Amino acid sequence: MLGRISHTGLLRATGLYSWALVGIPIILNVWFLPPSSGADGQGINVPLTALAYFGFGACYWQLTRSLGSDSREQANDIWNVPLALVLTLAAVAVGFYSQTGLSALLMMIVAGVLPWLLSLRIAILWLLLAHVPLVWSFMALEDFSFWEALFQSAFYVGFAAFVLVTANVAREQAQAREEQRQLNAELRATRALLAESARVNERTRISRELHDLLGHHLTALSLNLEVASHITEGRAQEHVRQAHTLAKLLLTDVREAVSQLRESGAIDLGAALLPLAEQVPSLAIHMDIQEPLTLDDPHRAHVLLRCTQEIITNAVRHAHASNLWVHCWRTGADLCIDARDDGGGASLVVAGNGLRGMRERLAQYGGQLQVESQPGQGFRLQITLPLLDPVSGPVADIERPFESQSERIPGGST
Repeated sequence: MLGRISHTGLLRATGLYSWALVGIPIILNVWFLPPSSGADGQGINVPLTALAYFGFGACYWQLTRSLGSDSREQANDIWNVPLALVLTLAAVAVGFYSQTGLSALLMMIVAGVLPWLLSLRIAILWLLLAHVPLVWSFMALEDFSFWEALFQSAFYVGFAAFVLVTANVAREQAQAREEQRQLNAELRATRALLAESARVNERTRISRELHDLLGHHLTALSLNLEVASHITEGRAQEHVRQAHTLAKLLLTDVREAVSQLRESGAIDLGAALLPLAEQVPSLAIHMDIQEPLTLDDPHRAHVLLRCTQEIITNAVRHAHASNLWVHCWRTGADLCIDARDDGGGASLVVAGNGLRGMRERLAQYGGQLQVESQPGQGFRLQITLPLLDPVSGPVADIERPFESQSERIPGGST
């Protein structure tokens, strides 16, 4: 069961568990001691302690809500610094108003969050500065002098630093694992596309060889047998005509074989796109690909591959979606992709490098990209890519599967 939970989810759960345990001494102090008493019967401020304690939990919940989804985007969130500041002040306030050393325990939870929000240098500096107010928090206890409180605060810095370094290693591993997953998915998709392209090229080469070599010789043989049938007589002429008929049948069979090789030499786009949707964290991808979905141009197939990869990346990084539906089909001379997610959406879509790159790739082949989004309704992208050259139209097959050359030679038989 635990193997199904990500390590970032476990990190968040342990932080919430530690926060809940910190509340036990506070509840016991309030329950067994009068509201106006501290550890020695003086100065517990119950309302402010409760406000600081639950404020800490609310900030921690919000900060770790998308923990590990995309560390680079999470580090750029404008609310990180204000929430981290409130989290730190709430930790200090819990110890100060409850007159306990619980602030140091909450500060370890803060240390586990900082590497996911800030750079490592800033996180270390933040942690050191956050422990300075703990000196006054410990001094609120009557049995702590200034130097004892300073030593106690420095003592807990070591524990918090250990938690911070551990959290930083977990963040780096999560980022490296996600990059590795993306590279593996891209590699598998590209490998499938290259395999399909190699298969198409090999079929094309074989069809050309059959057309240029075997077809040419069979045509010449058919013509020579036809001439021989006119200059022979008797049983010899009968055998020559039979050989001519067999040569024509063989020519027809080779022509059909060449046509089948060319018609079946198409790239299976579905086999190239499916690896991109495997093992994407925090996103369920529902692929609906028309069967069969093939195209002849490997360059267009590569464009569609990159666009699908960018759609999945945007759904994870920017849309924060839980589900992504991708529908691919062919209609007439166009190949279409319709993708929508259940993310937060936006009232105004600002095209970043990803969307601009998709439009540039599609524009090279006359394709179009439309983006629709409404707040609370997710994002929807529609891609239309012509499978034929919009300028010159269908590319003429210079080396068409050969016809019987006798049809184009004066005097030849039909």
